[in-house]
Amino acid sequence: MLHWALIFFIVALVAAVLGLRGVAGLSAEIGYMFVVVAVIFLVIAVFTGRGPVTP
Repeated sequence: MLHWALIFFIVALVAAVLGLRGVAGLSAEIGYMFVVVAVIFLVIAVFTGRGPVTP
């Protein structure tokens, strides 16, 4: 998930350099959403983690 966020942020940076403000804004917003979802999944995984593994 963070991989996709990084890709969208790179696309946003390239689009901003080329002057494509609409594409840059949209890509940055999508990347931000991916980061938020990844953090939510991380928090859920931390609080509902697996218990001790018994053989």
